Amino acid sequence: MQLTRPQLLEAVAGCSAAEATTFIGPINKTLARYKISTPLRVAHFLAQIGHESCGLDAVREYASGAAYEGRLDLGNVHPGDGVRFRGRGLIQITGRANYYALSRAFGVDFVADPVKLEQPLYAALSAGWYWNSRNLNELADGNFFRTITKRINGGTNGYADREARFLRAAKALGVPGGIVPAVAA
Repeated sequence: MQLTRPQLLEAVAGCSAAEATTFIGPINKTLARYKISTPLRVAHFLAQIGHESCGLDAVREYASGAAYEGRLDLGNVHPGDGVRFRGRGLIQITGRANYYALSRAFGVDFVADPVKLEQPLYAALSAGWYWNSRNLNELADGNFFRTITKRINGGTNGYADREARFLRAAKALGVPGGIVPAVAA
């Protein structure tokens, strides 16, 4: 499934017309590469990236990243890693370990140049990579919205906004049947 009009992306992701025009190509490449290929999968994906990036506006986390300093679970083992490897991309890839894994997957050195994740193509593809690495297509097929949110966020921060974006996307994309997300997975 491909998004055919920037206006559709604007409506479902809650972004500006300029952001929709900038990101429609990279998002379509991401949808194809990671088999986010049904209206239900796309609705879930757009809801999550729409929230995580504040409507495709924030490809770099607003916070400094200092809170991630010394977080071994993120691979932040060197002084300054928290700030250097703060959340970037449409799904806010965070931590040296994730930047390294992403570098290996794409053949691009994001560890040496973390700012590359702010470019529209890499911002979108990194979100698809993360989505795929957490097997979220399968959860989207089951409509397990809360579980997808937890796998992306680690909790349910911004749940109401994510859900509103999902419902808007599902309606715009013509998701058949009931579009209320399932409660548990």
